[in-house]
Amino acid sequence: MAVNNSLQPANQAQKKMSLTTYLTHDAVKDQINKVVGGKDGDRFVSSLISAVQTNKALSECTNQSLMNAALLGYALKLSPSPQLGYFYMVPYQNKDMPLPEAQFQLGYKGYIQLASRSGQYRKLTVLPIKEGELVSFDPLNEEIEVNLIQDEVERENAKTVGYYAMFEYLNGFRKALYWSKEKMLAHADHYSKAFSLNATTGKHPKVSLADYEAGKYDPKDAWKYSSFWYKDFDGMACKTMLRQLISKWGIMSIEMQEGYEADMAVIHEGGQKEYVDVVPDNVEDVPESAPQAAAEEPDLSQAMNEPSGAQSVADALFT
Repeated sequence: MAVNNSLQPANQAQKKMSLTTYLTHDAVKDQINKVVGGKDGDRFVSSLISAVQTNKALSECTNQSLMNAALLGYALKLSPSPQLGYFYMVPYQNKDMPLPEAQFQLGYKGYIQLASRSGQYRKLTVLPIKEGELVSFDPLNEEIEVNLIQDEVERENAKTVGYYAMFEYLNGFRKALYWSKEKMLAHADHYSKAFSLNATTGKHPKVSLADYEAGKYDPKDAWKYSSFWYKDFDGMACKTMLRQLISKWGIMSIEMQEGYEADMAVIHEGGQKEYVDVVPDNVEDVPESAPQAAAEEPDLSQAMNEPSGAQSVADALFT
């Protein structure tokens, strides 16, 4: 799936080479044809170029990381179109690399797509809960009572106070989760290296989430806020809820397992994954203000059907 490093020019040369030019190289075209092939190859190239053109920062990423992220999305039968929101290629400046790299990120719609293909789910729902809507949530029986705002525009503009996700199998088995906005904020603050809830945490960003949302930051520093936790907090929160729910109790197809494992990774040669925007799930490192964040983390060694002692980074991380 990944393009061999031998097909890549040196970093300096790659910086000067546009993606369009890179894709015309015979070795690269051969690689695409092996994975995609035929007319589908033309559509793949067009959709990849279109996705990069809509995000200027992506054009600065290494061509290999762009190619590998897009090929992974293709293998999962997901379109790279950012308008669809199935998966994203997110520019990330790895301090160990001279150029930014494209990170593969599943969107919550991608999780829904992959889950629905199993044919096991009668219902699969995730949504933000707005201020004034929540009446009660019973975690023991996993029952929620809400009075949803009926006006769509009013609801869209209302303040989010929490997140709800549930699924029901065809056989009637049902699971549900509810997280408060505060719990989700603490979760993102701990598990994403690119996100900082407060400027005082000493993480890479220089402003808090509130200041970012208010536009109180230097535009030249915009790349520092590449995390979708800044750009679309509710969307990332919905994805988090589905990851939590499905990884613990859901049926995971082979495709779902592959997407789950690759989420938030830069894909290198031979499919090797580097998780550049997440930190290991270490209970001792969890801030005291968010004790539930670690307790709710999925055990990926079980979800991926790997031995519990496996040393893969994916066994111990969350985004």
